[in-house]
Amino acid sequence: MNASSPSPAQNQASTATLYGGVVNRRVTVRDLAAAKQRGEKWSMLTAYDALTAGVFDEAGTPVLLVGDSAGNCHLGYETTVPVTMDQMVMLAAAVVRGTKRAMVVADLPFGAYQESPAQAMHNAARLMKEAGVGAVKLEGGERSARAIELLVEAGVPVMAHVGLTPQSVHALGGYPVQGRGDEAAHQLLRDAKAVQQAGAFAVVLEAVPAELARQVTEQLAVPTVGIGAGADCDAQVLVWTDFAGMTAGRVPKFVKQYADLRAVLGDAARAFAEDVRGGAFPAPEHTFH
Repeated sequence: MNASSPSPAQNQASTATLYGGVVNRRVTVRDLAAAKQRGEKWSMLTAYDALTAGVFDEAGTPVLLVGDSAGNCHLGYETTVPVTMDQMVMLAAAVVRGTKRAMVVADLPFGAYQESPAQAMHNAARLMKEAGVGAVKLEGGERSARAIELLVEAGVPVMAHVGLTPQSVHALGGYPVQGRGDEAAHQLLRDAKAVQQAGAFAVVLEAVPAELARQVTEQLAVPTVGIGAGADCDAQVLVWTDFAGMTAGRVPKFVKQYADLRAVLGDAARAFAEDVRGGAFPAPEHTFH
């Protein structure tokens, strides 16, 4: 070992926490498993471009999700259903290029895995080979277990997603809370256990009663990631345009807005327009001669 090489003790210390600990490599599934064991909670944010992803990466966010929620908040669709594999590959590659430390997880969009486990493998391989992501996410519990099993057997880390599954918006008739009532709660618990058994390294619980999410979290050995699932999940995720105040109109009940970027950008655009109309911009310091 040369003088510049970290000692085993330093290596162990560098991975002792997700926030500030891992500095010389990307966060991995092993780091997330260790965080669950020691009771450390962590955050996940969506990201769809290199610039925003870089900001979140520098802030220490350990996991970034390239969600098909890009369909709603960036591509102008009413739902996530129209999002394509080509779009996901492009967005995910940008996020990977813009980051150094965060684990980047990308969604398999609607129609990219439901046909067969082989289809899921083909498209997951695209995200890993063409975009460079560290893991993929797909929706569904028991119905998706075989696809998850095949992906994991092939070496693809999989984050599962149960509860409210936005790709099923037309079948669900909207975005209702899932798992209310004994039968629905038992099914959600079966779904969560099925994806864990299939090899998923984490499970997103969306729009689930807090009491049920706590029960699932206690019964699973892998981390749970809540979105509208109460405070007892191992991690929490939000869509970045929601949490930063970019989303127009009403946001879901589970969203806390940490900034009002929509107002900031609107004010900046109006100030720019006023300067242009009044001749204040460009000023001499912005002009070449």
